[in-house]
Amino acid sequence: MPDLLLIGLGILLLTAGGEAVVRGALSAAQRLGVSPLLAGIVIVGIGTSSPELVVSVNAALTGQPDIAVGNVVGSNISNVLLILGICGLILPLVTTRAALMRDGLAMIAASGLMVALMAGGSLGRFDALLLLLALMAYLVWAYRTERLAPSADDPDPSPAALPGGVPLLLLALSGGLLVLIAGSSLLLQGAVGIARDFGLSEAVIGLTLVAVGTSLPELAVSLLAVMRRQAGMAVGNILGSNIFNVLGILGLAAFLQPLEMARRIVIFDQWVMLGTSVLLLVFLFPGLRINRLEAAILLAGYIVYLGLTLGGAFG
Repeated sequence: MPDLLLIGLGILLLTAGGEAVVRGALSAAQRLGVSPLLAGIVIVGIGTSSPELVVSVNAALTGQPDIAVGNVVGSNISNVLLILGICGLILPLVTTRAALMRDGLAMIAASGLMVALMAGGSLGRFDALLLLLALMAYLVWAYRTERLAPSADDPDPSPAALPGGVPLLLLALSGGLLVLIAGSSLLLQGAVGIARDFGLSEAVIGLTLVAVGTSLPELAVSLLAVMRRQAGMAVGNILGSNIFNVLGILGLAAFLQPLEMARRIVIFDQWVMLGTSVLLLVFLFPGLRINRLEAAILLAGYIVYLGLTLGGAFG
């Protein structure tokens, strides 16, 4: 019970901290004159990944590489199968061909690069540097394409930017980061406790409980987008988040502390992550939309994956 309370409190703090960081990032975007689409895909996508960032970096620095890597891989899987599955059942999801060709293909490329680098069972600092350089290249590409083809000024379905001036913006960003750090510590402490109590590996805990807990900001933003009938932003948020999870979070964690991979992640989970990314593009390419049947397939896929993972398959 104490471990469950720690996890619950940790998730609440991660959600609140992530919300503050996203709102602060949106305020900064408005001041910099960034377009709504770029803000949604890049800034909100990165902002909603801030819990994953803090948890994975903290886990790497405290000698828990299975949680650090499992959190990234599990979050990407749950983002596509669970979050888009739920959102697509509420409202069919749409995107644009330009965004799909840029961000969808970037997500596939990032996942493929991760699989290639993890083939040896570890990520060293050189591998991490490649991931971080790939993230920088993607951000430059996104910015340049947005400048060449600016999007329409659609309503932004993400959490509202903060009113007020620079002091409030800095307070939101710094305060949100502190809350994220506190929440990540509680979540990790509770997750490790449960892993030990029930004989579960840290990799399984990272892939499931920690991954879903740190994905709550993505779920909140995507559901808000759907409720406001701006379903395209739900897809953009997930694409941007998945790209940043692999290139930014895993890259930074491995650069600070080289990571050894759990065997099950190398032989199974990273391939599930790559496969779900490909499946998402297969669904989106023909009509630039995900209908309710396809959303149900995504959600059913997550239930199957969860059953295999918690059932002890692939060790």
